[in-house]
Amino acid sequence: MLYLPILASLISFASAIFIAERQNVGPLVGATVSLDYVTLNGVQNASTGIISFRGIPYADPPVGNLRWRAPVSPPSKNLGTIEATEFGKACVRASQITVATQTSEDCLFGNVYIPINTQTTDKLPVLVWFHGGGFQSGSSHTAPPELILQTSAKPLILVSFDYRLGQFGFLGGSQIAADGDINAGLLDQRAALQWVQRYIPNFGGDPGRVTLWGQSAGAGSAMFHMMANDGDNQGLFHSVIAESPPFGYTPNNTDAHVQNIFNDFATNAGCSIKGTKTMSCLRNLTSKQLAVAGNKTLNSRPATLFVFGPIVDGTYVQRRPFQAFSTGLFSHVPLLVGSNTNEGANWSATLEDPAANTSMPNANETTVFNFMNGQYPTLTQDTINEAFSFYPLDDYQGSFSLQGQQMYGEVRYICSSGSLATDITLFGNKSYRFHYDNPHLGSNHHDELDAQFDPPDDSDDSDLALFEDMRQYWTSFVTDGMPSSISNPSWMPVDTLIGSPRILLQPNNIVMEDVDNSLADRCDFWNSKAQEMQI
Repeated sequence: MLYLPILASLISFASAIFIAERQNVGPLVGATVSLDYVTLNGVQNASTGIISFRGIPYADPPVGNLRWRAPVSPPSKNLGTIEATEFGKACVRASQITVATQTSEDCLFGNVYIPINTQTTDKLPVLVWFHGGGFQSGSSHTAPPELILQTSAKPLILVSFDYRLGQFGFLGGSQIAADGDINAGLLDQRAALQWVQRYIPNFGGDPGRVTLWGQSAGAGSAMFHMMANDGDNQGLFHSVIAESPPFGYTPNNTDAHVQNIFNDFATNAGCSIKGTKTMSCLRNLTSKQLAVAGNKTLNSRPATLFVFGPIVDGTYVQRRPFQAFSTGLFSHVPLLVGSNTNEGANWSATLEDPAANTSMPNANETTVFNFMNGQYPTLTQDTINEAFSFYPLDDYQGSFSLQGQQMYGEVRYICSSGSLATDITLFGNKSYRFHYDNPHLGSNHHDELDAQFDPPDDSDDSDLALFEDMRQYWTSFVTDGMPSSISNPSWMPVDTLIGSPRILLQPNNIVMEDVDNSLADRCDFWNSKAQEMQI
């Protein structure tokens, strides 16, 4: 495929223009960067035009007594010189039953990618990526920088980080509140953003032009950082890209739901009868023992997709997302946000509980309720009965699977995108909303990331052209504050209470569209249930 070589030529040309137009000339950053606690030897790749620094420790290993505590960042010891040429180990997934060689509790690493001719005085804009995975899985390793950096008309820096997952990063309960920190995974990310502020100038970046970017749980992370501390982001970021941001179940740490998960986990780990010594018991176990306990905790809830996730802790996260955004208690920064056509597809089919799996041949309205209730435990039967009037079965070919997936996709990802876009606009900043729809390659959850990182082998010319345009929109938002494309329409900001207009991203069809009234009505319905559903 000639696609990547052509892009490499374009980035070389753009870099040449950028260098020629420089007014302040400083030394090149190069492939070796010294920080106050480590010297990094990265990798310079002339064919891609990128210098990569991978596996950078940004905090002490969160093991032993540092489990379930805020990260110690930057690392407390001088690490000397390290070869920053390979990824660090990924964080342990909640579903693992062992700790494989590719994963570890010692996983707080970041990656920095810069254009090859970056100078220390350039002050390039910075794009910080947090991966998705439901706060239970995923890693920074699946976000290659080539297409992003090579498409951008102006140079930028891409940074990505790993953060604690599942039982290691999002375990709550009174014991952790008394002897630890709730939402350790979010605190890892906060430390990573602070690391960027402190160290990105060493790589030629501008800490005053940081865009926070994530998809799914990564977008949810961005949302929580926007609303943390009642919106005081301490200058850690200045704009946000949120792809499929989830309005998930967000309980209070004092809720029985959260305590029951902790109790089950501690029991599965063999620490349930330790009383005040429960935390020390857990901190003395091996990583594998904690992995097994987490896996057992997931398996005991076969109707729930995501057992572990962010919690209202009363300190960093003081309220739920819908309330925070609707009342203006969030960072007032520009936002690029959106969702895909089929966000709800396939989720229910992954559930082990047949009573909540809407793909089963005997599925009915009770199955749909069980599916939705498994994700939102406070959702009532009365609310689902009311929801059925907004999602008549005849509209879904008599399929409870299609009906259930539309409900879930809208309440969790599609309506949330509209709410965030509207709230950002109402409180004085511009928001740009997208709708990704690709009939050829699919428009399920996360399919839009094909454009940013890894186009599928069966992408045709129209797909590749769409992906190129999407990267132009995304990167221009980072560098200029407004998404634009060389050959496509201006992306108009949202200007109505229903999240219109939004840009439709289809192969051979990029146009502005209005949100239809039926979707707006369904989203209004779910929004009216936000308190009940604890989103």
